[in-house]
Amino acid sequence: MKKCMQRLVTLAFVFTLGASVQAQSAGGFRDVAGFGAKADGRTLNTKAINQAISACSRAGGGTVFFPAGEYLSGSIELLKNVTLYLEAGAVIAGSTNLEDYALEKAPGRAAPTRAGLLTARNANNIAITGRGVIEGNGMFFVDPTKLKLREALDYDKKYTRQGEDFMNPKFGTADGPLEPKDRPNNLLRFFNCTNILISGVTIQNSPIWTVNFVQCERVNMTGVAINSFGSGRRVPNDDGIDLVETKYVHISDCDIQNGDDGIAVLGGEKITVANCTLSSRSAAVRVGFAGADIRDCVFANLVIFDSNRGLAVNVRGSNSIENVLFSDIVIKTRLVTGHWWGKGEPIQVSAVPWKAQIDHIGHIKNVRFRNITAESPSGIIVYGCEQSVIKDLLFQDVKVRINNGPLQESYGGNFDLRGCRDVAKAVFAHDIPAFYGRYVDGVKIDGLEVEWAEGLPPFFSHGMQLEDFKNIDIDGFSGGPAHADGGKAAIALSRGGKVSIRNCKAARGTGVFVAVAEVVDGGLFVNNDLGEARMVCEPEKLPFVASGNLMPRK
Repeated sequence: MKKCMQRLVTLAFVFTLGASVQAQSAGGFRDVAGFGAKADGRTLNTKAINQAISACSRAGGGTVFFPAGEYLSGSIELLKNVTLYLEAGAVIAGSTNLEDYALEKAPGRAAPTRAGLLTARNANNIAITGRGVIEGNGMFFVDPTKLKLREALDYDKKYTRQGEDFMNPKFGTADGPLEPKDRPNNLLRFFNCTNILISGVTIQNSPIWTVNFVQCERVNMTGVAINSFGSGRRVPNDDGIDLVETKYVHISDCDIQNGDDGIAVLGGEKITVANCTLSSRSAAVRVGFAGADIRDCVFANLVIFDSNRGLAVNVRGSNSIENVLFSDIVIKTRLVTGHWWGKGEPIQVSAVPWKAQIDHIGHIKNVRFRNITAESPSGIIVYGCEQSVIKDLLFQDVKVRINNGPLQESYGGNFDLRGCRDVAKAVFAHDIPAFYGRYVDGVKIDGLEVEWAEGLPPFFSHGMQLEDFKNIDIDGFSGGPAHADGGKAAIALSRGGKVSIRNCKAARGTGVFVAVAEVVDGGLFVNNDLGEARMVCEPEKLPFVASGNLMPRK
């Protein structure tokens, strides 16, 4: 019986091998080893891998298979109707020799640049799947002994709270970023491609943006891990996923832990991101900057941790952002050392001009934040400008706890609006409220809860501060200023009108509940619990129609 079973197993193996060989010859299956690839981690396999892909695509498509082992390679081109399948234990490792990456002339650049490890252009029905690894060897393209500081290029120390001590290495260098050398392009690049699937694989240690989609459609990424652990997450510009003018995108069940932005949307529409964990030295999620318009996006069920900034919605050029929803998100941020953008904000929404030649700036409109829990060393910032007032925002069921930390005195107490044309507004000293808004119109705050840690520096201020505003609806705010004896208010309002405050509760130790300056056309001030406050308003006369309020206890 035992010999019979052995014969059946052997026959099954021979049949499977024969079927694989037959499929390979028919174009449906290509093992890279059959084209001379060696999984020894030393042999350069660029030619063999490209030959396998080309043969598979020419035959009508199919799968290029990577058995377990390490395949060293330079530039690879992924062609239409081809799936790369990386078996568990298989590693495609980018060469550490810059010359192994093809020179190419990029649009808008005078000099040619290097390709990345894997590029697809005008390719439809392509995939990268399996349980293997794509390794970028990013540490070989940075100087591990030198920090990237870029002093006075995108900020000026004299405007910061710390002055000449701002970003001083004496405060620590553990977070980098390291100074880059000449380096290959994005680890994975997709230009004008349709119907893309990336699933199951680990993509790590990119020398620059990790996965970049440019003008693509129908992108699906699921169960992918992206990290830069090999550098301690210190390589600058190593974004996890970048979407440039790309639409119909679904990203789910991914774990992204890298240095620069985790997921960046730089133009596109109909994008969903769900069920992901993200950690970044910059923004875990960035929507917008200076690319194309962005609309109709959903970000839900996310856990953001150990990040410099949680959620960023930014306009810096003529592009606009509309109809974006963030919901059911846990955010934990901290201040980090070095030249990373951000100062620990859980949420930053901003619209300021970036470059001198920009004469028109787009708008941010109809962005929703629902069911957000944040623990951060800084507050929520909504910062528009006269040219681009931020409109129609909702913050619903948002809880913010402001924490202390070892870098508060050395990096805290600043707003960071980089990139910003006005260097005085790039990184500049500013007291930190739990929620700050300027140049806003039509903001609804429904159920904002603020907590403060003990022992915070004196530059922490109001519970909520709004300046240059109109059409504000504050309903269900709970909290107070950072310091009971600091002379700040639970809610501070300056230079605005048409604001209503309802169903709010002053935290214990609140001095003044609402401080107003140059506020006109006040709306309702009703059903507020001010029992724990010392004063209702400063100055004493409320610019509201008031009723049903529980007054301060004498």
